Amino acid sequence: MTVSILYREELREYDFGVGHPFRGDRYEIFPRVLKEQVIEEGHYRFVRADTCTEDDLRLICSQDYIDFSRDYFRAANLGETFSGSMDFPKYHSLDNLPRGRPGKLEEASRMMIGQVKKAADLVIDNNEEIVICIGGNLHHAKPDYGEGFCIYNDNAFVAKYLLERHGIDRIMILDTDAHQGNGTCEYFYEDPRVLFIDFHQDPTTLYPGVGFANDIGQGAGKGFTINVPMPVYAGLESYRLAFEQVVEPVTMEFKPQVIIRNGGSDPHFADGLTNLGLSVSGFRMLGEKMRRLTQDCGCREIDIIGSGYNIDVLPSAWLALVSGLGDFGVDVEEPVPTPSRFLQDLVADDTTKVVQRVRGYLKDYWTCYQ
Repeated sequence: MTVSILYREELREYDFGVGHPFRGDRYEIFPRVLKEQVIEEGHYRFVRADTCTEDDLRLICSQDYIDFSRDYFRAANLGETFSGSMDFPKYHSLDNLPRGRPGKLEEASRMMIGQVKKAADLVIDNNEEIVICIGGNLHHAKPDYGEGFCIYNDNAFVAKYLLERHGIDRIMILDTDAHQGNGTCEYFYEDPRVLFIDFHQDPTTLYPGVGFANDIGQGAGKGFTINVPMPVYAGLESYRLAFEQVVEPVTMEFKPQVIIRNGGSDPHFADGLTNLGLSVSGFRMLGEKMRRLTQDCGCREIDIIGSGYNIDVLPSAWLALVSGLGDFGVDVEEPVPTPSRFLQDLVADDTTKVVQRVRGYLKDYWTCYQ
């Protein structure tokens, strides 16, 4: 199949400046690597999406937050002093303050929302099985607050857009980013139409410090939030186990119409900001499993790739993931030396215990976990 890949060059403006771990050069480097390693014909096509509108943003954000973010970052782009800048902490955490030129951040964030909107239209209106978005995964952002390098939550937007504009009523979000997607989780914490599953590093060891196994949703949404806190150094076998014992059975029971997966390269053992142990082959495995799961449940999948903080690793991990999703058959080598402790998954037994706890907390809500 030929896979649609949403991308536009202006995404490089989502850049927090020199010295910050999130740089926009990823959006120049990865498309070049993809073109070098995989011919477009018969494999993929690049699709350019329009920037989203403020009406789109109102699906997930308050008007006050939209107004502040737009005006603050546009003033910064013009080199002006924003008169309301003393209110910055009310709307954004300090890790959103870029060290370089911040003016284009908000515009690039709107482009990311535009991309997932287009992706939703492609899987529903064009009946495309898998659509990939390069850029986004801004899963920490909330309706009135931006944090963790995130302004507008594209994962939450595409789920809301599918629910409210396309009439979809069963959506699964699988967040495989190393950090728990606290923003996305909060959007759907009480909503049984959205099954939210999150693989992330043990929250006692990493930002944002939430997402424990006993956190399973609330009200009508109780049982529809599934947190899988992965042990430090968890590698390929741990991820395979969690996917096969947690994700696959509940997906087949829930029967989603659309799956949204988000996450980039930060579970890699050499990421720099995290302490997990996934290899490049592990990212390919995740992509392959997502493709097969989509086929097995007869649904559609939107894949959002954006995170990762080691630029020497990121292109290879993203390429392995995309190759697995699209069945491109490309061998991707490990770009950096593998430390001896990551040559095998030494914490797989610990992951088994985590999985057992997760299933135990959810057995009253899902037959597959009983």
